[in-house]
Amino acid sequence: MRILILLTLAAGALAGLQTWRIGGLTDEADQAQRFIGTLSAGIESRDNAIHRLNNEAVTRERQEQSLRTQLSQAGQRARDREYKIQRLLNENQEMRDWYSARLPDGIGRMHARPAFASAADYLRWLSGGDELPDTGKFTRH
Repeated sequence: MRILILLTLAAGALAGLQTWRIGGLTDEADQAQRFIGTLSAGIESRDNAIHRLNNEAVTRERQEQSLRTQLSQAGQRARDREYKIQRLLNENQEMRDWYSARLPDGIGRMHARPAFASAADYLRWLSGGDELPDTGKFTRH
């Protein structure tokens, strides 16, 4: 009978020990789940940052291509303008004399470039070829 009581107590102690170990393992599993959740959130955040950076890189590439195109167009306009000036100078002596003459100070100030907000504004101004107003006509100033 004593052996039966000792075996029952030993079985109860063993069951209690196993219950305690299972409780500890459950806590460890909960901690592991929380850790996995934290890591998953970090990975998701990293993936979002990578996606955003890739989108920004694509946008910058498009902007760079646009700027390169504008630069190429500006260069072509400048070359066209120089060719036109050279052609006009080669056509007649009167034009060469006029071109080589120094402008009066007042006219030189009128040719000063205005401030530009962007490169596109400068290109429009440069390629516009606006002529000076006729000094024989009255203006509305």
